[in-house]
Amino acid sequence: MTLPFEDHFHLGPEELHRLLAVALASGGDFAEIFLEYRVYHFVLMEEDIIKETSESISLGLGVRVCQGEKTGYAFTNDLAAEKTRLAAQSAAAIVDAGAPGRGADLRDERSSLDVYPLLEPAHQTDLGTKIDIVREAYAACQGVDPAVKKVKAALQDQAQYLTIANSEGRLVSDVRPLVKLTCVAIAERGSVREYGFSGGGGRVGLEYFRNVLAPRAVGGDAAREALLLLEARDAPAGEMPVVLSPGHAGVLIHEAVGHLVEADFNRKKTSIFWNKMGERIGSGLVTIYDDPTIPGFRGSYAVDDEGTVPRKTPLVESGLLTGLLQDKLSARLMGQAETGHGRRQDYTDFPIPRMANTFIAPGEDDPEDIVRSVKKGLYADRFTGGQVEDSGKFTFSVSSGYLIEDGRLTAPVKQATLIGSNVDILRKIDRVGHDLAFGQQTGTCGKEGQDVPVTDGCPTVRISRMTVGGRE
Repeated sequence: MTLPFEDHFHLGPEELHRLLAVALASGGDFAEIFLEYRVYHFVLMEEDIIKETSESISLGLGVRVCQGEKTGYAFTNDLAAEKTRLAAQSAAAIVDAGAPGRGADLRDERSSLDVYPLLEPAHQTDLGTKIDIVREAYAACQGVDPAVKKVKAALQDQAQYLTIANSEGRLVSDVRPLVKLTCVAIAERGSVREYGFSGGGGRVGLEYFRNVLAPRAVGGDAAREALLLLEARDAPAGEMPVVLSPGHAGVLIHEAVGHLVEADFNRKKTSIFWNKMGERIGSGLVTIYDDPTIPGFRGSYAVDDEGTVPRKTPLVESGLLTGLLQDKLSARLMGQAETGHGRRQDYTDFPIPRMANTFIAPGEDDPEDIVRSVKKGLYADRFTGGQVEDSGKFTFSVSSGYLIEDGRLTAPVKQATLIGSNVDILRKIDRVGHDLAFGQQTGTCGKEGQDVPVTDGCPTVRISRMTVGGRE
């Protein structure tokens, strides 16, 4: 089912064309109008009660004018003619490039991508159904073990209606669904307290929680992680082989590699990769893609926030740096093709190059053989985040994992930190499994104050040697 577009803006092609002319009145080589209507719902259960339900609606328009590297941007949440005209004049005044620019006649376009598979749109479903989903996750988490002392379960959903018009003549609309169920468990034993987290969703409908991921599975998984961490010991410290788990460990690739192949960082020469195109940055086993076209994934979209139809973009192929994530501005300034990765948080922000669904491609190794190949090392299972510098140096916190001893997973460990630089780590990847998996479809990526939904993934991967920070 494709969500039908509903016109919440009541600005036709002629009005949008006139507004673009106002935006270009002071000069500029490009102008764009971004219209957004968003409806958002939230249900929270905590302390054995439905503690919060909320609904919010936002509506607004953003106007962008570009001249070379210079950008003017203004927005309004009032679509009255005088307010939208003032926003266009404000964006134009920032650029103030001189002679008026010209825009092409608008052409209504459609994306051929079908990336929103859903039968039961969450934003059109009654509150009682959503409460039942939250209650099921909550009860399942609470019932795993008496050591689980506190539970928090939440369901968020939204529908985002977009219309984008620009001076190149593009006029395109999209409707993006998004839903996320999450559960947090707090387990206690004596003086020890640990947290577990689980969740799922994507650009899907509520049938996803009947047919793919049951709420009770989300609740149970959160409880089991918290209970596991109660038994876990602190990770060892030192240099050792590290095996990354499939799916969850994709966040390391997202942070350590993905941001550094976003085109704006390379155009401004702040990324370590800015002059490495075509060069070897990793082992021949490493191939990395970003693909916004995967149906149902949290980071997917039929058009990006500039109206460009996205494509699966190779970033690293057999260890060679081969691509960047491009938005319209960077692509024009760098003389490269757009890849459909211009994204923004909402109408108050202008688009910048962002990741969508980033992953290491599967290899040929058997995952069990990869673990068996390690005499003594760390199996990094779940992560809580990390920090990456422009130089490529990073630190990542592993929330849970296991010791590898004589080729077997043994004692659970916690509070490990992975330390290194991206190029060094990419070159030390010497085994790649065939079991590509993706994370929990709950992730959000922040950049320059803007948050957008993303997904990341990887197969089982062995890094031959890596610095691990621990407490032993």
